[in-house]
Amino acid sequence: MKAMTTLAAALLLCANALVHAQGTPGAIGRALADSARPPEETALDQARHPAALLAFAAISPGQRVVDLMPGNGYFTRLFSTLAGPRGEVIALQPAEMDKAAPGGLTHLRALAASPGHANVSLLLQPVNAMQLSAPADLVWTSQNYHDLHVPFMGVRDVASVNRTIFNMLKPGGALIVVDHAAAPASGASQADALHRIDPQAVRDELQAAGFIYVGESTILRHPEDDHTAAAFDPAMKGRTDRFVYKFRKPIRVGERL
Repeated sequence: MKAMTTLAAALLLCANALVHAQGTPGAIGRALADSARPPEETALDQARHPAALLAFAAISPGQRVVDLMPGNGYFTRLFSTLAGPRGEVIALQPAEMDKAAPGGLTHLRALAASPGHANVSLLLQPVNAMQLSAPADLVWTSQNYHDLHVPFMGVRDVASVNRTIFNMLKPGGALIVVDHAAAPASGASQADALHRIDPQAVRDELQAAGFIYVGESTILRHPEDDHTAAAFDPAMKGRTDRFVYKFRKPIRVGERL
């Protein structure tokens, strides 16, 4: 079983590397080349490596995608193009995060109203009471998972929130978590001070919620980062060591990879 897990992770990483090396072919390339993408978003592409991340997520036309804690909608826009007119993209913003950092919904509303993105809808819900009307194929959260451990979010029980995310997905649905890495064995102790979290802590929390760990993309790894600077430090912009994990909801009870 362990060998199969290692092989699956290796295949995912190879797919990432191929897309990155070949220059974003196909649907992903068209999404990134969209002339309607704002320049402030395309300026982030070099540091965020969206081609490799989107290949890792493996979004297909017609899928239902949840962008959890979507910020200004950088990935929401790309998901919308990839899901296509038969798909749906839900930008799910916890009300607590919107209160702490207002403005993101303005961008998201403009995106949802723009040509070609009618498949985007917005949900503003308390973090402790998030729910969907129907299950999703993919839940994605980028550089915000650590906020579940930050006081301003008011999360009563991270395990309960993770079970909510688990229940948002169809059997076999995927969860992608991108975040700033903290030092090994630090758990969530640096979530507030440095906006970082220990990758192993994330794996432990999500596997405890029932998720199967599928693999990692290393495209955003920066081994030169010593994990001591705050993720928002201007000197660290685009240079933090970030992990990209994929998890899957089991198709049947008791399933293991």
